[in-house]
Formats: sequence, C-alpha cells, structure tokens
Amino acid sequence: MTQNLHPVAALTPEQYAAVMERWTAAAAATWNRHLSALVSFTTWAQRQDLLATNPARRLERRKSARRGDRAIPATRLDKLFTDPAHALRERLLWRLLYDTAARAEEILTLNVEDLDLEFRRARVVSKGGAIEYVHWATPTARLLPRLLAGRTCGPVFLADRRAPSSGRRTPASGDICPVTGRGRLSYPRAEYLFKTASAELDPHRQGWTLHQLRHSALQHLAQAGRTAPELQAKSRHQHLASLGRYVRLGEETSARITADADLIRRRRPR
Repeated sequence: MTQNLHPVAALTPEQYAAVMERWTAAAAATWNRHLSALVSFTTWAQRQDLLATNPARRLERRKSARRGDRAIPATRLDKLFTDPAHALRERLLWRLLYDTAARAEEILTLNVEDLDLEFRRARVVSKGGAIEYVHWATPTARLLPRLLAGRTCGPVFLADRRAPSSGRRTPASGDICPVTGRGRLSYPRAEYLFKTASAELDPHRQGWTLHQLRHSALQHLAQAGRTAPELQAKSRHQHLASLGRYVRLGEETSARITADADLIRRRRPR
C-alpha cells in the first residue's frame, strides 16, 4: 500500500482552509480545538525550519456564543423535588446534589458507609483526590433513611436491576449492593432521568443537566448574599476565580447594589 506524502514546506493557506472545511458547521469550540492543533503543528514545523511561512495565517478563531443563565429557578426545582410522580431515588439524588452543591460523580459514588446521618454530612473523594465533606439540609435528611431502608453498606444510589454476575458488564464488587444484588446507579442513567423529568419545566423543552444543580445551588446562595469565601467553602473550589463560571448574578443584582449604595437616596428624609 503506497501513501502520497506531501512536503511540509509546500503547505499552503488553501490546504489549511480545506482541512478546516470539515468543521465549518461545527460549534465554535470544536472549530477552535482543531484550529489550535493546526497552529501547534505549524509552530513546531517553523521551529524545525520545515516551514518558512505560516499557512494558518488566514484562519481565525471563532467566538463562542456566550452562555445564558444556567441556574434553574428555585420554584421549578422545588416542584421537581416534591413531585410524587418522580421516584424517591431521583428526588433524593436531585435534592442531595442541590443541598451539597457537589459534583454528580461525587454523590453517585457514595457508599452507605460514607454517610454521617447524625451530622448530616458525607465523605467524598474530590476532583483532585482529596477526602472532603459535603453537607445537606433537613429535606434531604428526612428522605435518606427512606431510601436506605436499613441498608448499612454498599452504594447509596442503586440501579433498577440486579447487576450481572458474569460477562464483561459485571461491575466491581464494591459497586454491588450485598443486600439487593443491584449495581450502582450510573451517571448516564441518572442524567437521562433528570433531563427527562425536567424537560416539562425547561422553557426550551430540552431538560436540565445534573451539573446545573450544582450551578444553581451556588448562584442561589450568592443571590442570598453569601460571600465569595463562603461559596468557596461550600463548593470546595481551590481558587476563588473558579467560582466566576458558576455565579453570574445579573442585572437585578447590579440594580439593587447600585440603589443600596446611592448616597442621595439614603439621605432622603422619610
């Protein structure tokens, strides 16, 4: 089998443009990712004296569309949390994610042994591998014993069916409940159930993601006046700057802060 090799020195802007045409209809992030790969290759080739020009010079990065408010309104969350049409497992998972502002992976990998019901907290393995604690409120505390039904070990959130005992889809022993034989609820399944349940309340009818529960919790706390260090303690972000992507308070907050700081208004006699 023979291959047609093209000299690096002969690469042209037209050839680069032809390569990028494959992603013309893709999202801006996808376009920019592939363009970055081309630019990196070009930089390397120029350092090796393989390219005298820059064939990528005519290509431009695309501006990503700015995301709107990703927080879910509190009234709609309350409707999801209290609707008996949804199973206890789902309602508890959604409440727990919102109460703790934890990552979905952290909560779905919880075992019963990780729970401290007396102090309303759970031990989780954070994104960086550290052992940390997340805390929940009264509504979650009331639902947890109902879901556990006396279980003292195994995954907190279980799948609907018993785990297969053989074959390549057999989960690890730590992901199987020794009492029921059911496996751990997976992220894709939990995400699907939440998107399906929330589609009716979503104005776009697409449904929301589990991650938006974390986003919503932090934004609602910020709207309630919690400080940045308090939000950092709740979210367990290592850097305050990381909270910017989660907390965007918007125009109403800007107007309220401006009005509260208005010296003329504050001095007006009543």
